[in-house]
Amino acid sequence: MTAVLTRPGVDAWRWPDVAAVPRVPVKAAIAAALLRRVRERLGIGDDLLVVHRPDDFCRRLGAGGLIGFGESYQAGDWDSADLPALVGLLAAHVGDLVPRKLQWIRRFHSRRMPQTEIGSVANAGHNIARHYDLSNELFGSFLDETRTYSSALFDSVAPAWENLATAQRRKIDRLLDLTGVGRGTRVLEIGTGWGELALRAAQRGARVDTVTLSSEQRALVLQRARAAGLDDRISVQLKDYRKIEGQRSYDVILSVEMIEAVGEAYWPDYFSALRRLITPTGRIGLQSITMDHQRMLATRHTYTWIQKYVFPGGLIPSPEVIEGSGLRVLDRLDFGGDYAHTLRLWRRRFASSFEGLRPLGFDDTFRRTWELYLAYSEAGFASGYLNVHQYILGAPQ
Repeated sequence: MTAVLTRPGVDAWRWPDVAAVPRVPVKAAIAAALLRRVRERLGIGDDLLVVHRPDDFCRRLGAGGLIGFGESYQAGDWDSADLPALVGLLAAHVGDLVPRKLQWIRRFHSRRMPQTEIGSVANAGHNIARHYDLSNELFGSFLDETRTYSSALFDSVAPAWENLATAQRRKIDRLLDLTGVGRGTRVLEIGTGWGELALRAAQRGARVDTVTLSSEQRALVLQRARAAGLDDRISVQLKDYRKIEGQRSYDVILSVEMIEAVGEAYWPDYFSALRRLITPTGRIGLQSITMDHQRMLATRHTYTWIQKYVFPGGLIPSPEVIEGSGLRVLDRLDFGGDYAHTLRLWRRRFASSFEGLRPLGFDDTFRRTWELYLAYSEAGFASGYLNVHQYILGAPQ
């Protein structure tokens, strides 16, 4: 067994793999050499990558690869004056950071997703709870008044906090308009979020059934529906999408950035549910984060830092996955640049409001975890590594 050191200041009971510093002298030496090479090749100065504990940083990096890189940030081994810029620069060169003759080392870092995180019916509730049930107060600290946790759609106005809520409603209203939601429409929402979409659909006179696996979300949406006088038009159920009964029951199905949590093995089940539940003339509004298809195929079996610490069980699909689902593509909008702006606003808001979350039990390791998650995501969209699409889909002919 590899001996480990314990990082002071990190709660080992809460963050066991972050607290542990592996003793791997050979791998650490290789990681140190690679770090010097990357700094020189990419021109990474001491402000962009500030290493506080180089030995610990290289041990984690050598033992865990990209997961170790993330854990070293969580532990405070390094910082950056511009975290999104650093992560974006590394992501842009991810294919050639390691010399070709040393790329065989990667197989020692590759891990499969644990069976307990695969998105089965038995596991999905736990996966969702690990993120979305952290607390409504946490998400309320950095989301705008709409409580919308997906990309906004900005107009020509420079993206700023003051117009984020308007941009979120623009995104929602576009889906409602193009799917024809109005008085008497039977709407199913898969993935409730914190309720803004359901509320706006109900305000148009629709009858909305919305399903979530987050008890925290359900409680807040029910509260918002009652406050708006719309609880007679909105049903919020704790239910897996695979357990929704019926055949051709809905005129409109809406699902915003939920497919990313499904997992590759269950994409057929997800699309099967959409095909089964939509009427022959109905419309599906699907918003999804996507990545390049070849990149998805190359990384789909790799267990990532994001999966381990932020979104267990998920995988971002490619446009080919959605467009090959058997549903007809009627409209598609790409707006990945807007997601980079959205995440920048969230990240700054999270940083400025974090101190108010400490009484709820969120510690510095959590703060650093979410700083890296939000910066990593922002960089992904800013660089084009990730994109986001709104699809309007129709039933198969």
